[in-house]
Amino acid sequence: MNYWLFKSEPDAFSIDDLRAMKGERDHWDGIRNYQARNLMRDQMKKGDLGFFYHSSCKVPGIIGVVEIVKEAYPDHTALDKKAKYYDPKSTEENPRWMMVDVKFKQKYPNVISLTQLREVTSLVDMVLLKKGSRLSIQPVTKKEWDIIGKIAGKQ
Repeated sequence: MNYWLFKSEPDAFSIDDLRAMKGERDHWDGIRNYQARNLMRDQMKKGDLGFFYHSSCKVPGIIGVVEIVKEAYPDHTALDKKAKYYDPKSTEENPRWMMVDVKFKQKYPNVISLTQLREVTSLVDMVLLKKGSRLSIQPVTKKEWDIIGKIAGKQ
């Protein structure tokens, strides 16, 4: 099993929005970074778990957990001229962008804030905490997953 971190601005799509979706699941579209796309396409598997991270908000941080329920497939928003994430270079024959389907698993009672995460010395190597790390999808190690899970359990 692999572990991930999915970033989303709560004004655009929050964990509560996911929870409100039919079946508490939705596609994770709009990824327009090749490194993040490659992680989704090449490494994400059905059954993997991910932290849901609220970014660009008053208190950025991890707010819950999602499960990958459908592996990578072409992102249809890249083909839709009216969509925010339209890409004229993407075609049905040669899709440039991928998405996965995620399902709500758990919402934490409180955000595990970025500040709080930075204070945990055993998380110093976490991709999220590295300078210049802006990927909207990031890998999380099993050790990091377990540490953050323990923090969430103490809330």
